[in-house]
Amino acid sequence: MLAELSIKNFAIIESLTVSFEKGLTVLTGETGAGKSIIIDAVHLLVGGRGSSEFVRYGEKRAELEGLFLLDDEKHPCIDRCNDFGIDTSDGMIVLRRDISSSGKSICRINGKLVTIGILREIGQMIIDIHGQHDNQELMNEENHWKLLDQFGSGKINHALASYREIYNTYAKLVKKIKQLSENEQEMAHRLDLIQFQLEEIEKADLKIKEDERLMEEKSQISNFEKIFESLQNSYNALHGEQRGLDYIGHSMSQLEEVSAINDSLKEMSETISNCYYMLEDLSFQIRNELDQLEFDPERLNEIETRLGEITHLKRKYGQDVEEILEYAAAIEEEIDTIQNRDSHLFKLKNELDSLVKDLIVEAKNVTAVRKKSAAELTKQIQRELKELYMEKTKFEVVFSVRQGSKDAPQIDGVPAKFGENGVDETEFYISTNPGEPLKPLSKIASGGELSRIMLAMKSIFSKHQGVTSIIFDEVDTGVSGRVAQAIAEKIYKVSVGSQVLCITHLPQVAAMADTHLFISKETVKGRTKTSVKPLLEEEKIKEVGRMIAGVEVTDLTKQHAKELLALADTVKSL
Repeated sequence: MLAELSIKNFAIIESLTVSFEKGLTVLTGETGAGKSIIIDAVHLLVGGRGSSEFVRYGEKRAELEGLFLLDDEKHPCIDRCNDFGIDTSDGMIVLRRDISSSGKSICRINGKLVTIGILREIGQMIIDIHGQHDNQELMNEENHWKLLDQFGSGKINHALASYREIYNTYAKLVKKIKQLSENEQEMAHRLDLIQFQLEEIEKADLKIKEDERLMEEKSQISNFEKIFESLQNSYNALHGEQRGLDYIGHSMSQLEEVSAINDSLKEMSETISNCYYMLEDLSFQIRNELDQLEFDPERLNEIETRLGEITHLKRKYGQDVEEILEYAAAIEEEIDTIQNRDSHLFKLKNELDSLVKDLIVEAKNVTAVRKKSAAELTKQIQRELKELYMEKTKFEVVFSVRQGSKDAPQIDGVPAKFGENGVDETEFYISTNPGEPLKPLSKIASGGELSRIMLAMKSIFSKHQGVTSIIFDEVDTGVSGRVAQAIAEKIYKVSVGSQVLCITHLPQVAAMADTHLFISKETVKGRTKTSVKPLLEEEKIKEVGRMIAGVEVTDLTKQHAKELLALADTVKSL
């Protein structure tokens, strides 16, 4: 949920900090007081398009900051933040955006600088802004399959997983066949190139970890004098009369004479004996190392030359010897494939023909599962619309096969274009009047009808989208009477599962609020200033009365406001 919003030097807002609670929060006030400006600030905070026009006149920059609390430890935005190296261990996400008077933006998430793209991606996962004219993904048919898959996520994801196993193999085979079917002149050039590369690598006769061993040997030869001197001094310190081992041996003999007296002396005697023999063995190793040391300047030149050769190959074929050898194996296989292209093509096409049969079966299964989810979605949408007094409205999810090229595999007689998510194209169709044909959602209705349809869909999809907050910006425009009451109840129903912020001019919606914020503006020293005030019970009655009657609030209006608030409390308690 959005816990706190801080706005500074944004449009007519000089400085404003607003705290939000769970449930339904309504924002009301006179037209032009700044209600939509607050929503605009949130929109920019989650990656909306910025402009220097948003910066308050006479100021250098606007500052926007929002604190979001994540109750769900498995919220998808946490994994996405981790992908970008953003710490979310405390379950909080702080989004910040500064917009300069030149129009440039600086974005941060939990203090880490991010691009506007990352801010938008994370922001859209935790808050959804829906305005009267901003229909977002619901009005974009390209997003309808995503919404359907979110609605039926369990069964659809299972079907997609089985489909994708085959599709990934299919996509690789198609790519190989395409590469082998390229024009012969290009293939000949490619063959000449990789044959030359393979010959160059084979000629080098590389060995695994050879570069590491050579670097170690180079270091030893280059530091010969230092190594020799250190080993010699170390050996001399241990061996000979009045040397380290001599003193330790004397100590060992002294303790052996008294070790039988008690266990403590025996333990000390054994410990120093072990140390003596370990050091003696180590001194022999140092002696052997000294005997084997040899300074060979010619060998150093050989190593330098070999390392230079390996470095040259690394620049062309890989970061280390292992990668170079892996690349050699890959191009060796490619050479064989090109030289025997016809036989490989024949084999690959047979594999593809066999695979396509399985792919079609799995694609049809994904479609079948989606259609079952679409039927359930249709029932729920119809039920929601009925509650909004649109019982004669018809809703349907229309399916079609995404068309591919003429030679593509066919599904139900249509050349299909297979993709990672199947072959389905889905679009929401709707008819708002009896006798009228179903039409695409993006082309239907206006005003109040559109508001109710959007609200019905939000009531369903908000449960499946994972957003922590939903903002409705005057979605109740164009409705009144019993429809207004139905919309108020529907918005409240959405807020039970998600935090909802709603700008409204309907007293029915305001009465349903858990928290009522009043937005006002005043002129101070010649400048407009916007303020936000949480309303107490009496103030809420007065504001709902103003929304019912207009400017003048009479005792009768207050009585109507009290009745409306009492009705809202009754509805909320059900």
